[in-house]
Amino acid sequence: MHDIVPFAVTTLLVALAVLVAVGSNRLAERIHVPTPALFLILAAIASDVVPRLGGLSIVVDQRIVTIALAFILFDGGMHIGWGRMRTAATAVVWLGVAGTVVTAGALAIAAHLIFGFDWRTALLIGAALAPTDPAVVFSVLGRREISGRSGTLLEGESGANDPVGIALMVSLLGATGSGWSAVGSGFGHFLLQLAVGGVVGVLGGWLLLQIMRRIPLPNAALYPVQTMAFALLLYGGATALQGSGFLAVFLAGILVGDARAPYKREIEHFAGALASLGEIVAFVVLGLSIDLSSIFTGNRFWTALGLAALLILVVRPLLVGLVLVPISLTRGERWFILLGGLKGAVPILLGTYVLVEGTHRADEIYDIVFVVVLVSVLVQGGLVPTLARLFKVPMRVTEPEPWALGMRFRDEPEGLHRYVVATGSPADGCTLSDLDVGEDFWISMISRAGRLVQVRGDTVLHAGDEVLALADAPDGPDALFRQ
Repeated sequence: MHDIVPFAVTTLLVALAVLVAVGSNRLAERIHVPTPALFLILAAIASDVVPRLGGLSIVVDQRIVTIALAFILFDGGMHIGWGRMRTAATAVVWLGVAGTVVTAGALAIAAHLIFGFDWRTALLIGAALAPTDPAVVFSVLGRREISGRSGTLLEGESGANDPVGIALMVSLLGATGSGWSAVGSGFGHFLLQLAVGGVVGVLGGWLLLQIMRRIPLPNAALYPVQTMAFALLLYGGATALQGSGFLAVFLAGILVGDARAPYKREIEHFAGALASLGEIVAFVVLGLSIDLSSIFTGNRFWTALGLAALLILVVRPLLVGLVLVPISLTRGERWFILLGGLKGAVPILLGTYVLVEGTHRADEIYDIVFVVVLVSVLVQGGLVPTLARLFKVPMRVTEPEPWALGMRFRDEPEGLHRYVVATGSPADGCTLSDLDVGEDFWISMISRAGRLVQVRGDTVLHAGDEVLALADAPDGPDALFRQ
């Protein structure tokens, strides 16, 4: 019984910390500082003031952040969905793979030639800082929604290049031999990671969808639990098979994203809640693992600032810009994507891989990665809305809609479809009477900015409108509502 009070105090402090973290979102909006930066800074300061807070081993930190990232990637994949992804899938894969490799290589060369790191250390720094981060991208966007292809590319890249960056880091740490034999070993492991992760993700996503649709459960609350447990199953299975568990989880989320299934809305809400909690936990845990005093040892801080400047101002705009050349984008969209490549929890997680492996200058690498991430979140993250306005990238704030009116069905409703009018689509600015939908299509409800709109022949549809309709065709006239 002697442990009850200390445990209660611990529970109280943890609950208070979560409430403060949740409430800090409002503070972050007011002071224009992204919430991940607040979590990192405050946690790092707290661990210096109360060293006991940083008592978790780096292995435990790594495992906690890994689970959090799996939830974030699955939720991010569901948010994108196959409907959005299929129009930009090739571009996302190309940017995710080629952009990550180019960034890692360029930073490694800079770390070696400019800052004097040996090649192995330089490659590890480059691999750690190469991927952008879904937790930061989704957090910085927050209630903002980017219209058009640029939003899909930015979100898709942040999800796709994390598995690529992690596979690259694991391959570098596991490479055997020296010289070209080490390169061959690492490259082979890198391809194996992506191939196995891709196969497990696609097959697992299809199987998950069948389970969601065909296996009834006794309680509606069990459907979200089943789905998220299956996502972790895919991560564990793919990783055990020497593949990328993060890629498997992300792909499964995309395939499930906009598919119809029982209790789908509840599943989406639960996944979003776990991802939000995962974001808080990941950045707080990583912040607690940092010793602020060690950052200013030697030239670590200035080296990190130099690498951050090169990354933001040179490597990303110029070299990743070359990777973007084959992709059809407006000039404004292109610059928005290049300057919006945010670093976050994933690079710091990769830094923990280096620490656990105990490689040469591991502590220095970890400190450098932390400072670069902090600069990226503060500078690039804080400038995202400004960049969107500057480059004329459509971005709208999605206001919260706490009230809902719905109707449940015992069986899957045949022919019932929900559409969102995309900017520039044939439906945007078109009256219902002029909408070319044929005779077997009936619009029953329109929601605009959280308010119902009367369904009449002279009603004009606007971008962002949600349309509920009945259609005899399996998919209905999807093309009319897409850009």
